[in-house]
Amino acid sequence: MTGQKMDWDKLRVFHAVAEAGSFTHAGDTLNLSQSAVSRQISALEEALAVPLFHRHARGLILTEQGEALNRTVREVFAKLAMTEALLAESKEKPAGRLKVTTTHSFGVAWLAPRLRHFLTQHQDVTVSLLLDDTDLDLAMREADVAIRMHPPRQPDLVQRHLGEIRSQIWASPDYAKQYGLPHTVEELDNHKLILFGDRKPPVPDVNWLGEIGRKDGTARRGVLEVNSLQAVLACVRAGIGIGTVPDYLVLDQTGLVPVLPEVKKPAIDMYFVYPEELRNSKRVSVFRDFLVNSISDRNGLPR
Repeated sequence: MTGQKMDWDKLRVFHAVAEAGSFTHAGDTLNLSQSAVSRQISALEEALAVPLFHRHARGLILTEQGEALNRTVREVFAKLAMTEALLAESKEKPAGRLKVTTTHSFGVAWLAPRLRHFLTQHQDVTVSLLLDDTDLDLAMREADVAIRMHPPRQPDLVQRHLGEIRSQIWASPDYAKQYGLPHTVEELDNHKLILFGDRKPPVPDVNWLGEIGRKDGTARRGVLEVNSLQAVLACVRAGIGIGTVPDYLVLDQTGLVPVLPEVKKPAIDMYFVYPEELRNSKRVSVFRDFLVNSISDRNGLPR
């Protein structure tokens, strides 16, 4: 394929359409009219002599050839974005945008309040914080670095163990007064539990409260399931039931009653991960040092 057929402008438009699923949405992203986007796609299909999209009333669907082209284009643009960021970074000091992803609860409760210190220290760095309970693809540059509650599953990622996150079991005084508290893990069978409800939980063993002490291998049902750890804590405070949340969410224990404090709870290993290509990035190294120092000082993760 010649450079004339595969010029960058058409590929950029094609990639935007493939990701957006419509000419209109892609046009909004590119600041182009729908007709201009459509003309670019038609010209690219004509140059390549293959259809790239199936046109439907409900939108656009990539053809097999379109899927193959989009995989390559996505990878190329991801590599270009990484190279651009590295080239923009000053040799003397860290600079540029750093895209950081982590789970919603950890990002809101622990990381976001501490970013002021990092940004004050490194004023040429800007942070884009992407909170998602699913793992964004670092290899495809959906984010630059990640704070994960499990070892990285993708190959070619550098990892740094940051520490352990502990959890406790809590109830409200109103719940304890109305229903009493369990004295053994087996007695949890007789209590109202608030569990994390999601097919893809953000951390391993997030619902260990529903499984601990069960000898038949089955799990307890929760009276309420919710896909937010902050909401689990709010429901515990409201007296709906007994729940477990990470210690970093419960800095203020006012109005909470510990449940089965002597029972050993599972610890969650936390990792800082990033692609091998960013090993020498100053933005990444100073952010890693910021995390390590924040967690090790007395204002770090509650133990």
